Amino acid sequence: MSDRAPRGARAGALDTARAELVAYGRRMAGEGLAFGTAGNLSVRVGDVVAITPSGMPYDMVAPEDVCIVDLDGAKRAGRGAVSSEWPMHRAVYATTDAAAVVHTHSPEVVALSTSCAELPAVHYAIVGLGGPVRVAGYTRFGSDRLAEQASAALAGRTAAILQNHGAVTYGTTLAEAYERAGLLEWLAGTYRRARQHGVPRILTTDELDDVRAEMRRLRYGGRVS
Repeated sequence: MSDRAPRGARAGALDTARAELVAYGRRMAGEGLAFGTAGNLSVRVGDVVAITPSGMPYDMVAPEDVCIVDLDGAKRAGRGAVSSEWPMHRAVYATTDAAAVVHTHSPEVVALSTSCAELPAVHYAIVGLGGPVRVAGYTRFGSDRLAEQASAALAGRTAAILQNHGAVTYGTTLAEAYERAGLLEWLAGTYRRARQHGVPRILTTDELDDVRAEMRRLRYGGRVS
């Protein structure tokens, strides 16, 4: 397919999105949040989504390889093949206010997904993800069922863990979605290490609400999950 991304008012936004996806894909691989060609990232621009291509090592992806897909799943542009996880990205955009989605295969999160039903509030930073992070039951990658389960696990959250698979996070920008993926991996690692020392103390709902209130006060009304 020739590269015929929509032109006009959003052309610059799409060009920026494609460049950012290339940069964050390389960062994701370099920081160990994905291995090989695993994982994917996307950014919504109006009624189309820019998403990293399937089966390409991140250090080989160019902006022209990034796919432009409409919300019905039709490919509009891009030299690469559309990611197999497009159904999950589409479900997140349909059920949240996401402007960007990051899907990782980060090792601490994958390990936790095999033995826990939830990542509990082992540290107050988890309020940045909306609270304790649910683990969606195992379903094959790329399936509509996975998309449904991931979006259900995201209710009231900005991150979800996918059993025996990885994680998905979203944000109002790609930077925010990526930051949340990194935070989730850190929290999963912290929880694992805490369990090695004994039974971790988990923050209560009241304690988390107190953290949210203080964060809102310090941000003078800024958004807190």
